[in-house]
Amino acid sequence: MPATADDKTTAAANQPQVMQCMEVWGGNQAVDSGVVMAGLDAWVYCKPYRDAEGGGDVYYVSSCATGRINRLLVADVSGHGADVAQTAIQLRTLMRRHVNQIDQTGFIRTMNQQFAALAQAGCFATAISSTFFAPTNHLSLCNAGHPPPLVYRAVEKKWSFLHQDRATRTADNFPLGIVDLSDYAQFDVKLKVGDLVLCYTDSLVECGDGKGDMLGQQGLLDVVSSLDVSTPAAFIPSLLRAIETKACAELRGDDVTVLLFRPNGLAPTKPLGERLIAPFRVLREIVRAMRTGDAMPWPEFTLANMGGAMITPLSRLFRPKPH
Repeated sequence: MPATADDKTTAAANQPQVMQCMEVWGGNQAVDSGVVMAGLDAWVYCKPYRDAEGGGDVYYVSSCATGRINRLLVADVSGHGADVAQTAIQLRTLMRRHVNQIDQTGFIRTMNQQFAALAQAGCFATAISSTFFAPTNHLSLCNAGHPPPLVYRAVEKKWSFLHQDRATRTADNFPLGIVDLSDYAQFDVKLKVGDLVLCYTDSLVECGDGKGDMLGQQGLLDVVSSLDVSTPAAFIPSLLRAIETKACAELRGDDVTVLLFRPNGLAPTKPLGERLIAPFRVLREIVRAMRTGDAMPWPEFTLANMGGAMITPLSRLFRPKPH
């Protein structure tokens, strides 16, 4: 069975997925849906190659017990079929285990270890993992051999690639499972309401441009920059149409996955009652995990995370770790 987070993974197009606290949603099936979180609005499009039931692209989003921590993952896993489906299930388990942690270092490390164990079977993946902490508008990113995401800054009205400054980069990140990296390099940026972040798999940059050459990163940036961003829900369809016009029909030669998200400024406004019951949600899920053998969603024991769940100003004590 293809991997899904729950029975709603195959929801009809244009029916937004409203994330509940401590939910993980996604998989490797076809989807065209909006996703509503307390801190982010997102739109996910995935179409497996040749309309297969499940493809090699995997997408997940998660929301913590208080809605302040939103994690988003786009991965391109080698292979197709049952092997990828099983890998997608394992990735969901990892997402669940780290759902209540602001720092995504442990999640990335464990994900790489998992793929290292699968490497003998020829399984590896490129991935973009991003964690948005809504009270401070911090976005932490880790790029494991994946095409770089794009960011639209509303103030500048301009798209650009989102990647770590070469002057501060200590090492290149290989695809997951290729080498044993104890810690993948990460970087942090601040987003504002109105900014957009676009993640995608390599089919968008590797499709032809109609002249025998690949579209490439610069070609993708040119296409993205030509599109209207005033209605984010319509952006992905517009992007795919524009690429297909420029690249003929070659976009259909691989799995296609696109993730677009933006801060919505809503997480810090959650009612006090909702925030006060968050620890009990975590405890309930830990007890359930003990009974079922599932991954335990342990919270990150920091003042910004635990204290900020109940007293909002404490969330501002969060400081990204130096990577």
